[in-house]
Amino acid sequence: MKQHDAMYIDGSWRPAAGSGTIDVVNPADGEVIAAVPAGSAQDVDAAVRAARAALPAWAATPPAERADLLTALRDQLAARAEEIAETVTAELGSPLAFSAAVHAGVPVAVCGSYAELARSYAFEEKIGNSTVLHEPVGVVGAITPWNYPLHQVVAKVAPALAAGCTIVLKPAEDTPLVAQLFAECVDAAGIPAGVFNLVTGLGPVAGQALAEHEGVDLVSFTGSTAVGRKIGAAAGAAVKRVALELGGKSANVILPSADLAKAVGVGVANVMANSGQTCSAWTRMLVHEDQYAEAVELAVTAVAKYVPGERVGPLVNAKQRDRVRGYIEQGIAQGAKVVAGGPEAPRETGYYVAPTVFADVTPEMTIAQEEIFGPVLSILSYADEEDAARIANGTVYGLAGAVWAGEAEEAVAFARRLDTGQVDINGGRFNPLAPFGGYKQSGVGRELGPHGLTEYLQTKSLQF
Repeated sequence: MKQHDAMYIDGSWRPAAGSGTIDVVNPADGEVIAAVPAGSAQDVDAAVRAARAALPAWAATPPAERADLLTALRDQLAARAEEIAETVTAELGSPLAFSAAVHAGVPVAVCGSYAELARSYAFEEKIGNSTVLHEPVGVVGAITPWNYPLHQVVAKVAPALAAGCTIVLKPAEDTPLVAQLFAECVDAAGIPAGVFNLVTGLGPVAGQALAEHEGVDLVSFTGSTAVGRKIGAAAGAAVKRVALELGGKSANVILPSADLAKAVGVGVANVMANSGQTCSAWTRMLVHEDQYAEAVELAVTAVAKYVPGERVGPLVNAKQRDRVRGYIEQGIAQGAKVVAGGPEAPRETGYYVAPTVFADVTPEMTIAQEEIFGPVLSILSYADEEDAARIANGTVYGLAGAVWAGEAEEAVAFARRLDTGQVDINGGRFNPLAPFGGYKQSGVGRELGPHGLTEYLQTKSLQF
């Protein structure tokens, strides 16, 4: 597998300032497959300086030209889709079919959407006797997670480029190889030197240095709520803008009129996708008490199809595996009933967790309140719609969710009551143009589509 022992800074691969490296491990078998540089504050500083130097020319580049370069980047990603899928599977453990469809496929669509937005967005508008300009915010520090390692990169880099910003990317240390591949695509697309820069490294070192650097105008972070609080505090001290996409504990509310079998089946599939390592996963299934027993049976049948090593991959590392097993053990200790799976290792090698379904879950239990980030589903019962809304809204999170009903209008009426940033109605399809982001402790700001583009713009008005 191809790898670089250097950083991509100012349009070329440069040796890191130090000699430290980070091992990249295949979570399916625990074997080291690569090593990348452990970037330092010195490397971050070099990257930020390159981004600042490139900013004036890139910000002045006409949006149509930026759009052409984004189209070229999209084409590079599409041409290397097979290599991208294989890379993500190797470093994340995702089944290859899922890597091809989602980890490689979605970034192509998102990058293409921002090429179109760069052409059509009203960067200048008239309001009364004022001309309002929407200008790039400046240098962006992007810190991305391991669970969707290319999608999260593109969801930050593409709108930043469309807006006229320059970027320094610090990818997750568990999945840096696909970020290096992305940098190759940027280079091949002809994006000018310094506009995009890549520094691999550890979060507490390179990530912190990037978030706190005085030359960074906006920090865009996706990850845990705990780390998001720290980044928000550091940015606040410097009066620096942030965009934070954080944790979730999303509710899948199945109303009595819904097609129960379909709602349960899709709900189980949603939780098991990417081995449960999805911030927006519907990890709480809420079912009316009269249908509860049937829903549990349907869930047990559905989850049996998700065989570890086949349809479900490993978790990203040993720490994450142990964390998720710890949550399963805590659920059992608090009185929830395991009806599928459990804490025992399903395979002798690799960081696998058995796809697990809990019944008899009550809203105050830890497994119904905290983000587990693994293939674990909790099924809760409710008495009526008031009770369902109270349970659904009864966490510190508000990222996503789902509502199922016999008629879309009934589902929409209930969805309006949910304190969450995105709700799928009766299994609604993913929309790369729809804003994605959370309420409450699930974050600040939005990604994707025109709302994602505005995160990277600032506003100036000229009065006549």
